Amino acid sequence: MNKTTTATNNTCEHILDVGEKLILNLGFTAMGLNELLATAGVPKGSFYHYFKSKEKFGEALLNRYFSDYVITSKERFADPNKTQRQHLLDYFSLWMTQSCQAACHSKCLMVKLAGEVSDLSEVMREALDHGVTRVIAQLRSSIEAGVEEGSLAIDETPELLADSIYSLWLGAALRAKVSRSDAPFISAMQRTERLLKPIA
Repeated sequence: MNKTTTATNNTCEHILDVGEKLILNLGFTAMGLNELLATAGVPKGSFYHYFKSKEKFGEALLNRYFSDYVITSKERFADPNKTQRQHLLDYFSLWMTQSCQAACHSKCLMVKLAGEVSDLSEVMREALDHGVTRVIAQLRSSIEAGVEEGSLAIDETPELLADSIYSLWLGAALRAKVSRSDAPFISAMQRTERLLKPIA
């Protein structure tokens, strides 16, 4: 990779990094393009070199977010010293811990943008839907592996259980955001432990 390519990639990633931080604090609609450019310290021409519009920027940001999220989660689920049930419970425990460290004010791009942009941008809605589908598929694979290794006993199909648990936690994240309380996460964790039953 030559220096020009490296600089180009760095500029693009820098704009995405700054934009993600602003959106998590302000929301997508409230984040003005001028504010993004000023904070990132890049000219408008640089932005439009990488993104045709603010909407396309949002799509790229979501695609990057979910790709990084899935890769990181895959690494966590790969520890051979833990059962898949332990991996799943650790995954949701980390979700709760990270959210509550932020005073239950969501730092998850999915939670932040789902309600805001789904009715405003079909492109971003599709990016969200595709990303969530990837996350649920990862949970399903872990549940399937847990059943196969004998660490999990489940009462429904892995597909349905993965979808149900993710929806449970998405709802908990939204409730925690509204109530500024960790109670919805605690309730979701207790329910998850019951759904992901250990082999008796």
